Amino acid sequence: MNWLLPEHIADALPLEAARIESLRRTVLDHFTRRGYEYVMPPMLEYLESLLTGAAQDLRLRTFKLVDQLSGRTMGVRADITPQAARIDAHLLNHQGVTRLCYCGSVLHTLPASISAGREPLQVGAELYGYAGIAADLDVIRLMAGAFETMQLPVSRIDLGHVGIFRALAEAAGLPAESEDALLDILRAKDVPALRQFCSELSSPYREALLALPRLYGGAEVLDRAEQLLPPLPEIREALAGLRYLIDNAPDLPFSIDLGDLRGYHYHNGVVFAAYSQAYPAAVAQGGRYDGVGRAFGRARPATGFSLDLREVARLVPPAVTKGAILAPHVGNDLVLVAHINALRAQGESVVELLPGESACEGPFCDRKLVHVGGRWIIEAIQED
Repeated sequence: MNWLLPEHIADALPLEAARIESLRRTVLDHFTRRGYEYVMPPMLEYLESLLTGAAQDLRLRTFKLVDQLSGRTMGVRADITPQAARIDAHLLNHQGVTRLCYCGSVLHTLPASISAGREPLQVGAELYGYAGIAADLDVIRLMAGAFETMQLPVSRIDLGHVGIFRALAEAAGLPAESEDALLDILRAKDVPALRQFCSELSSPYREALLALPRLYGGAEVLDRAEQLLPPLPEIREALAGLRYLIDNAPDLPFSIDLGDLRGYHYHNGVVFAAYSQAYPAAVAQGGRYDGVGRAFGRARPATGFSLDLREVARLVPPAVTKGAILAPHVGNDLVLVAHINALRAQGESVVELLPGESACEGPFCDRKLVHVGGRWIIEAIQED
């Protein structure tokens, strides 16, 4: 069956496509009203550019092909964030803070989760050139506001900080291979394996690493973390940053999860994930990733987030939309042409029938233009 699409690849039919497009406009308007400039990176780039500063999982998710013009390996983007970093570092070259936003399809070799497709419509925003924690709060508020504009408020925003685990692993003297193995254990939340791994580590790093999976919950987790974790400068700074976010945004539904190490090899500071009720996975993710532009000539501070608009569109309550107006074939009736043009100028959708086309072939039309008493009027279409 040649018409079948590959697994986890899907068309967006009219109703779904209309909803996605409406949300795209809503979110991008939300971004641009807050000073984030819209960019449109290409779908294809040379592979080394797409994977600059990226973790191994992004490398595995990227489709690769050979450029017939240059003979070099190219990739179909699996994430727009590295492209935005390239634009900031190499093309715009601003000296101060740069705010960018984007929306476009990305392609994954494998779906990111059970419910995800392989062609997400990634929309996101990135802030470059400001190293302070206030920038992280800015993009978190931007993210929460985007969901409010889509009428899908987030129920929880998990906060973490990859610097805590990194400081503990370094202080414990873990080689790179052991650090990666421990990282996999913590990501899997395999407590028995964690106990076995840490049994050979020295105190206080053994106790601190064992405590990480238990350090989740409300703001009180930060107090517990200060008691349970060694007073390394990096850990103190990380906890202070997380406390800043909670203290300066009491209106946001923050929770703490110091065992959340998603994007560990990519992020270097605060990480966050937004959740919505009745959906098992995060609806948006982000964090700080300073230095990603180093390969493009400028290692700028950076923080941002992104979400899959196709997935989010399935969660947003359907909007009440007005159907189209069905109009008869115009022919040379200039009065009817003027009337149809006036309706379209008012924001109405008007479908003109072709010669011989049956009126029943316009299923999304709920009204029709009829000629009554020498003038054109709109009547409701009565269902049979």
